[in-house]
Order: sequence, then structure tokens, then C-alpha cells
Amino acid sequence: MDRQPVIETQRLLIRPLQEEDRSALFEVASDPMVWEQHPVHDRWRREVFEAFFDECLASGGGLAVIRRDKDRIVGHTRLDKYDPEEGGVIEIGWTYLERPCWGKGLNSEMKAALLRHVFANVALVEFRVGDTNYRSRNALEAIGAVRTDRYELGRYDGKRIVHLVYEIARDSFCKGPLSGAD
Repeated sequence: MDRQPVIETQRLLIRPLQEEDRSALFEVASDPMVWEQHPVHDRWRREVFEAFFDECLASGGGLAVIRRDKDRIVGHTRLDKYDPEEGGVIEIGWTYLERPCWGKGLNSEMKAALLRHVFANVALVEFRVGDTNYRSRNALEAIGAVRTDRYELGRYDGKRIVHLVYEIARDSFCKGPLSGAD
């Protein structure tokens, strides 16, 4: 399973994250509104972003999202937690895009391309999203992800955080809203 593919869509280039992307990605991440509903709400701060970026590089699944018409990084996503057992499962997450990309269908375009890529190797894709991150929850539901009854508890900045688990199965993807999208 290639967790660092190079994928081109009509408007996007998705490619492996590189150290050289650090400054450009911080420019995207430095907008507090991007993290407003996220459980780690202060990733716009340099020191918090730096630790996050280092972890993304170390994960081996970090992907830079580049808007082809502007030839610059507009966001990040990640393929993680790949498990080949029982048909295979992988997580798509850690996704954020700069605000000018919001509401233009770029997230759906990116997710459709990633789903087509991973469903060649897995039967199920999972997404974890903060319970109060309604923007991301709505985006997941719009692409056909279904909320499960599973969740994960964590802590950040002394507070408990809850991540809800959404999923899309290969069979439902083939019948869903993104099956023919590009």
C-alpha cells in the first residue's frame, strides 16, 4: 500500500510531504480560523505547528496538497494507520486547507482521489474527527462517510477531547457521491 502517492486531479496535485514544504504549509496553518473547531485549536502557533509538522513527516503518510492553477501548497492530508488484515483498513485524516479553498469542492475532489487510490488495497477507510468540529463532520457526511458508534478519548491542553470515528466502505464508495468525481 503506497501511503505517499503522487495523485493529480483536475485542480490539485497531491504528493508526499517534504521538509521543504514546512514554511509554505505554516503559512496555511497560521490562520487561527483553520483550527477554530479542531480539538488542537492552537496549531496556528509556530511551536505547535512545528511539532505537528515533524510528526507528519515521521509518520510516512503526510501529503502536501497543491493547487495546480496557483502552483502552491494550499493544505495537507495524511494516510495513516494502515492495517492489511481482513481486507485492509486505512485512516485518512489530519486534513486542512487554506480558507480560500473552502466551499469550492476541493476537499471532495481530494478525498475522491485518495479514496480511489486506497480502495485498490483496502476494504475500509476510517476518519477521526473532533466531536465539536462540525465543519469537518459535515464535510465527511457530504462525501458519504458514515458515523460509527466508536470514538476515541484523548487529552490536549489539560482538557478531554473526543474524536468520533466515521468510515466509508469500498462497496458504499462505489455507489456514493464521489464514485465518479474527479
